[in-house]
Amino acid sequence: MEPCHYEGDTLWIEGACLTDIAAAVGTPCYVYSRAALEQNWLAFDAAFGDYPHQICYAVKANGSLAILDLLRRLGSAFDIVSGGELERVLYVGGDPSQVVFSGVGKSKAEIRRALQAGIKCLNLESDAELYRVDDVAEQLGLKAPIAIRINPDIDAKTHPYIATGLRDNKFGIAVEAAVETYRVACAMDHVEVLGVACHIGSQLIELSPFLNALERIIDFIFELQNEGIELTHLDLGGGLGIRYGDESPPLPREYIVALLEILHRRDCALPVSIEPGRSIVGNAGVLLTRVEYLKENAWRNFVVVDAAMNDLIRPALYQAWHDVLPVKRADGKHSKVYDIVGPVCESGDFLAKDRRLATAEGEVLAVGSAGAYGFVLSSNYNARPRAAEVMVDGDEFHLVRPRETFDQMLGHESRFPG
Repeated sequence: MEPCHYEGDTLWIEGACLTDIAAAVGTPCYVYSRAALEQNWLAFDAAFGDYPHQICYAVKANGSLAILDLLRRLGSAFDIVSGGELERVLYVGGDPSQVVFSGVGKSKAEIRRALQAGIKCLNLESDAELYRVDDVAEQLGLKAPIAIRINPDIDAKTHPYIATGLRDNKFGIAVEAAVETYRVACAMDHVEVLGVACHIGSQLIELSPFLNALERIIDFIFELQNEGIELTHLDLGGGLGIRYGDESPPLPREYIVALLEILHRRDCALPVSIEPGRSIVGNAGVLLTRVEYLKENAWRNFVVVDAAMNDLIRPALYQAWHDVLPVKRADGKHSKVYDIVGPVCESGDFLAKDRRLATAEGEVLAVGSAGAYGFVLSSNYNARPRAAEVMVDGDEFHLVRPRETFDQMLGHESRFPG
């Protein structure tokens, strides 16, 4: 369970004891490793060498201000999918000229704000969006920098909910129709066509879908050149997977080297942007949860914990597998097979199933690979306050988001008037 390790019988992250963090902050809480975050981002950046590139962290994976600030200090650019994510990037001092705005449903207000802020590029996903951007830019007296997202109809071999590059998905414009979209865009007075974008899905653990998509996009770039349309950058999206259990995804260096080999072989020298998210934060974080009850019977054994599907929805939503370890190891001879479930009133409220554990009421468990799509997907379902977030830096830890209070949770509502 990266980046955790046992010292004696106790689980640590960097130089901080997870038992101490749970005692100080309470549970459930998310804990992130600064060292792991920075190491993961730098692995992508270093792999490019001197090839012109940009690492745009995908904010949707984890929008914690502390994480965004750390990555900004490294020189990261950012990939956003909403106006709210833009505001988070700007709040930590992110450079708007290093922001790429993706997503299929940008509102007029979001487009206006992005153009006024001076972002690098809007990645457009439909003809209707192109016309909207042109209209908003005309009203502002600006020229909107754009790229058009191509849907290459490539099977990413991932969960269908996070596959984005098939023709049945809502994302991008089909390759067959995209040349005409570029022709229309180039004729507009208030857009500036900069690039082409492609993102085929998330949690990819093979290189072949990435490479097949790149080959198809390069073919498309040459087709545009034959039309007299020259681009200034190539946005290859994100999607590189991480190890949750027994997966063996490519390392960032293997992924980048394979992309560069194709670019060199095909004589395509466009600057490249990539948008990793999960592969930077996923294995840099854990979710700590405390055992409330052991419920055992002749049919099934349950560990009932204080974290629930509102805190980490991935197992319920994607049938995702997360490793679970005791923060303080017990005698393995007394272990049993349990389902690890939360207090939410849903049968789908589970964090893990069929796990062999030796634990007891009051003990703390660590749910691994929880740095991506964890807190950022959390909710107040069952009127449960959202968890705390902690950043570990060497042997110190910092509370970067306090646990939500009931007053904070209820403060935006009002009783029926009269």
